[in-house]
Amino acid sequence: MRVSQLLQQMVQHRTPLIHFLGKRTTAKSIDHTAHAHPAAPSGELPDSFVAYRSKAQQHGPLTHRQSISSAGGVIGGHPGRSLGPVEAAKGQYFDRSELPPRFGRLPWSQMEMDAVETGGASLLAEA
Repeated sequence: MRVSQLLQQMVQHRTPLIHFLGKRTTAKSIDHTAHAHPAAPSGELPDSFVAYRSKAQQHGPLTHRQSISSAGGVIGGHPGRSLGPVEAAKGQYFDRSELPPRFGRLPWSQMEMDAVETGGASLLAEA
């Protein structure tokens, strides 16, 4: 009985840690005019979207040259054969299977496979 009275007293004297600032209000006048981003390199807006697009870069120039578009684009515009043979330099390999046998994967023993399948319990059972 005494414990519940103490808990009630603690709850009654508890003050929340969060403080509310009051009712939210919006500003009476908001400036909606366009302006350059503070981190923009030039600090000024472009004259038009066309002017911006002519200078913009996104993984390369955004403008397309006529010769590239007529060839089917930059990627896939030429067949891979036109690049010539692709061979690894001496000491370099494209695939793990091309490495010397000493770098190959070792075969699993039956005991290792049993240990993996049983989560290690087979190792304890045999001991």
